[in-house]
Amino acid sequence: MTKVIAITGKGGTGKTAVAALLIRSLSKKGQFLLAVDADADTNLPETLGCENVKTIGDAKEYLQAEITKPRPDNPDMNKESVLKSKVYEIIEEMPGYDLLVMGRPEGSGCYCYVNNLLRGIMDKLIMNYDVVIIDAEAGLEHFSRKIIRDIDDLIVVTDASRRGFRTAERIHELVGELDSNIGRIHVIANKVTDANRDKLVKLAEDLKLNMIGMIPLDPKIEEMDIKGIPLFEISDDSIAAIEIESIVKKLGF
Repeated sequence: MTKVIAITGKGGTGKTAVAALLIRSLSKKGQFLLAVDADADTNLPETLGCENVKTIGDAKEYLQAEITKPRPDNPDMNKESVLKSKVYEIIEEMPGYDLLVMGRPEGSGCYCYVNNLLRGIMDKLIMNYDVVIIDAEAGLEHFSRKIIRDIDDLIVVTDASRRGFRTAERIHELVGELDSNIGRIHVIANKVTDANRDKLVKLAEDLKLNMIGMIPLDPKIEEMDIKGIPLFEISDDSIAAIEIESIVKKLGF
């Protein structure tokens, strides 16, 4: 059975960095993994060290244009097959994982038909993998659109602030209101220091949030970011990488 893990959280919390570190850890454990960048900002490829990627957004616009064309020469064009072939062209095969980038939001016009085709394709695609890691947008609109329908673990990344935890609480509440198939919901506090660790544990308890991990403020990550080095190349003795290993075990790996 494929395990689907989505990572969300407000901007600036280090959501994409956490996603990249999880991808690194699970791929090193031999999991056949699909990484999905579902954030319109498309930061995950750079964090992983993958450049010049194609996107699902491009494929959807191509098919949308094809749908509106008069096709007297080929009225029975199989649109699902066309979109499926485009999706498989877009998948980047990286060492240890595959990468699929959703890309920019939809343009003008109704993409309902194309989105329905894409849902069916994604349902079949993810079954080819042991794990799917989704770097999701900050909001929850993508869950209500259900391009990927079933999520086993939703991880909300927050910074070490009360406002960040309140955002995590709101996301927790909103998930309960959405008609979405989401299993467990966890919180990861990022950039934690010794000075605020105990306060954050208490805050999570007060808000009844399931804290699955607390990633320390890691100078190695800051240094790599400044130098433009992909997080995928971080050393195993990084304090952030060590905490990610603990989180991965709690997720059942």
